[in-house]
Amino acid sequence: MSKKSVDLAQKDLEHIWHPCTQMKDYEKLPLIPIKKGKGIYLYDYDDNKYIDSISSWWVNIFGHSNEYINQKLKEQVDNLEQVILTCFTHEPIVKLSKRLVDITPKGLEKVFYADNGSSAVEVALKMSYQYHKNRGETRPYFLSLENGYHGETIGALSVSDVGLYKDTFDTILLKTLQVPVPKDQSDEAAHEAASELEEILIEHSYKISAFILEPLIQCAGSMHMYSPLYLKLARELCSEYEIHLIADEIASGFGRTGTMFGVNQANITPDFMTLSKGLTGGYLPLSCVLTTNAIYDAFYCDYNEQKAFLHSHSFTGNPLSCSVANATLDIFERDDVINENKKLSAYIGKKLNMFKELINVENIRQLGMVAAFDIKGYKPEDRIGLKVFDYALERGVFLRPLGNVVYFMPPYVITYDEIDTMMDVAYDAIKSLHL
Repeated sequence: MSKKSVDLAQKDLEHIWHPCTQMKDYEKLPLIPIKKGKGIYLYDYDDNKYIDSISSWWVNIFGHSNEYINQKLKEQVDNLEQVILTCFTHEPIVKLSKRLVDITPKGLEKVFYADNGSSAVEVALKMSYQYHKNRGETRPYFLSLENGYHGETIGALSVSDVGLYKDTFDTILLKTLQVPVPKDQSDEAAHEAASELEEILIEHSYKISAFILEPLIQCAGSMHMYSPLYLKLARELCSEYEIHLIADEIASGFGRTGTMFGVNQANITPDFMTLSKGLTGGYLPLSCVLTTNAIYDAFYCDYNEQKAFLHSHSFTGNPLSCSVANATLDIFERDDVINENKKLSAYIGKKLNMFKELINVENIRQLGMVAAFDIKGYKPEDRIGLKVFDYALERGVFLRPLGNVVYFMPPYVITYDEIDTMMDVAYDAIKSLHL
């Protein structure tokens, strides 16, 4: 590493506490300062480049330093960088809100903004609870899928079920119930899980505000995937037992699953939909919750009735964030992204086949622009994912396995040759574990 890189890394560790990290690891694990990004690549101060195979935590869907998004951001910063949304509005948010209503399932008509995915989940949970309270009901419980993940603020963590993040804070979390997730992508598994969902609803629906799930794929839950049929059955049951359905599309939205949103594959409309990550092409923090007019109307009243939704964030609807979100939607329209992604995902699927010959690989799976497999035969303390990470990084590919799960979620601007490099390096990394 260059003197510049070493100096930056040392100064970083003096003050910065990194997310999802045991900081002691950096006594041995090199911290790599990144100088710039372009397309699917990240560049360090030694001019090494790395394929960003996970879109920098699944956000940079059109790559780094996208020229069109850059242009729109620069145009906006000269006009309006921030304004309080309580008393004012601005053109970027008005435009964005109409576009989001147009591209999301029919019936979602109102948009409430926050600034990150966990905050959007908090908004949806609070809205659902207060909706029932405004109608004279107290429903203190939320229902979620086993193995699910919805963020790390208190409410979002409460409806999650990944012990690594949740167990430490168990005693301060909200009241929740969990129901089994479909065990695989088969329709049979969807029916089995829906039957278990109905059993819970028969017994507890009167005290449940909402059922929250990640459509089709539980990303932080080891990239577990299930059938769209379960979404359809869950929608029917939530309607029958009069609880809200919250579709957490923070990771699955904006083309990642093969359709614009995961719920599109089941042709359903949830009562709430949370969006973030790809919403701004990975440029700036922004999230939102879309909901129905019926839910909105339950909060609409004279001032002295005290039914308003009193929730706010300082940077709600930030003009810069809304501008890059509009630029992101422009690219979807201009480049027919969903259909182009189908070609890329088909090629990724072909490349996945080569992993079948490796004896330490199992559960190979794919959903749109997400591909994953499990490395078998190792214990957690082996930290096998770290070995794969090290091997790939030395060869110019940034992989960040989830434990023993290796996955690919590249930017949509990746080329076929770059897919070859990304997956060939991963293949060699897994193969090298036997040497």
